[in-house]
Amino acid sequence: MDAEAGEAPLLSHQHSPNQVPSANHNGKPFNWKAPAIILAFEFLESIAYAGIALNLVVYLGKVLHGTTASNAANVDTWNGTTFLTPVLGAFLADTYWGKYKTVAISIIFYLTGLLIITASAIIPSLQPAACEGTSCPPATGFQNFVFFTALYLVSVGTGGVKSALLPLGADQYDDSNLEQSKKKQAFFSWFFIAINLGVFISGTVVVWIQQNVAWSLGFGISSICLIIATVAFLAGTPIYRVQLPTGSPLKSLVAVFVASFKKRKVEVPADSSILFDGNETDLTNEAPNKLAHTEGFRCLDKAAVVLGDQEIKESLSGRPWMLCTVTQVEEVKILVRMLPIWFTSVFYAASMCQTATTFIQQGNKMNTKIGSFSVPPASMNSASVVFMMIFVVIQDSIVIPVARRYTGNVAGLTQLQRMGVGRFLAVPALAAAALVEMWRLRSIRAGHNLSIAWQLPQFMLIACSDVFCGIAQLEFFYSEAPMSMRSLCSAFSFLAMSLGYYLNSMIIWAIAALTKSGGGQGWLPADLNDGHLDYYFWLWAGIGAVNFVVYTAFAKNYTVKKVELR
Repeated sequence: MDAEAGEAPLLSHQHSPNQVPSANHNGKPFNWKAPAIILAFEFLESIAYAGIALNLVVYLGKVLHGTTASNAANVDTWNGTTFLTPVLGAFLADTYWGKYKTVAISIIFYLTGLLIITASAIIPSLQPAACEGTSCPPATGFQNFVFFTALYLVSVGTGGVKSALLPLGADQYDDSNLEQSKKKQAFFSWFFIAINLGVFISGTVVVWIQQNVAWSLGFGISSICLIIATVAFLAGTPIYRVQLPTGSPLKSLVAVFVASFKKRKVEVPADSSILFDGNETDLTNEAPNKLAHTEGFRCLDKAAVVLGDQEIKESLSGRPWMLCTVTQVEEVKILVRMLPIWFTSVFYAASMCQTATTFIQQGNKMNTKIGSFSVPPASMNSASVVFMMIFVVIQDSIVIPVARRYTGNVAGLTQLQRMGVGRFLAVPALAAAALVEMWRLRSIRAGHNLSIAWQLPQFMLIACSDVFCGIAQLEFFYSEAPMSMRSLCSAFSFLAMSLGYYLNSMIIWAIAALTKSGGGQGWLPADLNDGHLDYYFWLWAGIGAVNFVVYTAFAKNYTVKKVELR
């Protein structure tokens, strides 16, 4: 990949470490306690969320007595909704509420949902009667209504938190300050660790308590974690650097397309410096910094061609339908350039979904005994979390410093390069799964079963892939986003994950149908010993390889945004 791609925004000049905070930070100095509180909040929120999500399908079956098909459908629908709601939350954060207020309001929905779920596990009238033999009375309409209403309140709440919390944490750092810029890169890594550490604790402790002690206690722990997180978050209010929303960014985006269409027959001047750049009283762009002009998409530059003084007056008075600033045009260019990168993120997310589906199904068919201990296949994801945390430390303490020394880039590897490494590592991870499955099938035919420990290499590669790509994507969509759309663009990762779930389901359905068309059992029969899950993994390794090549082509030609400090 291009060594220049994905670098930190270029600045016209650097401020000293002791500079006066910029206006977009409301005059507040940097306080390390602010990002520390946000990281602690994310850790506790991750425990709370995973305490519901990881064992949801089991609760629906064992307590609410739903059918296998309906339970799977309900969990898939809820997961899809949960990863779509951050887009709505991000829009509200960027347009109306701001990041801090979005998190605060979302917590109300989140905590209400958790408390109702906990209550439904305590109050007998909110649960169906226990099974008697093979007879398991299903939940009544009211019982389902209470539980699923609470569940979707959690979905709405966590969506708002996911969309605004990370950008709020990143906003605590000033990009124009070199030391703070380095600390912000570390913040993204620690945020990633906080998420996965919370998932690990829920997957090992909370889940065990739910199934072996009491569901109400497990859900109660989730509620308590969020209550503590909320108190800490609100206590930090006086020290947060809060950027206020500047109104809907959609008006500015639409204005560029409208103005460029109206001027479609106008020639763009060779000298870009004469394009309309606004001034300090420009009401259409309240961001503290301007964006420098970049080459490419010259048809959009037509929106910034000045044809008369009247156009300037109208643009400065908030009616930019004939004339837009260079910054407005560049914001649209950023989004257009980001779309292909985001598109490859959907396929990458779909390949990562295998850890929650086909990897577990593969593990269910393996020998789960390691010594005298029986390993639940789903717990292999906890091993993946351990690998992630190890690789984060290796990346920050070894890989990035070494890369920084050889490349001269303060970030070591650029965001796009790290995302490329992550996408590449997904290919050998799926290939490793395919090889293990081939070996497992041969072992079954030979009369013995393969140990689940042989899944560790594929989970290790997936973890390494996620560390490189997951953290870099969080940074990329935040740092490249227009100032007025940082929450919305940060939510792109969640949207990609949501679509990745749906894409994975579609491909599974298509493969199951197509491979049965000849009258056989297909690649994915009810008993995987009679199928070819290895073919499915090889298919995904191929998709990942193509996705990596496509991504590399777009990443090499990506033009990073250039910021000019006012």
